[in-house]
Amino acid sequence: MPITVDIDVMLARRKMSVGELAERVGITPANLAVLKNGRAKAVRFATLAALCEVLECQPGDLLRWETQDIAGE
Repeated sequence: MPITVDIDVMLARRKMSVGELAERVGITPANLAVLKNGRAKAVRFATLAALCEVLECQPGDLLRWETQDIAGE
């Protein structure tokens, strides 16, 4: 998928664990892991807003679009 999730980067910058982030955002660690590892098919705006609030960042700090090599597929 061309959308990359950079939650790990923000966690490292904030010196925060996945468990702490999940608790503060109000989602399960398992659901956060799915999102963090790029396996999520969707993310609710409310969840994205909560992540941004807790991590003190913008949505663009957590999500980025990358081109795919169509010829290589």
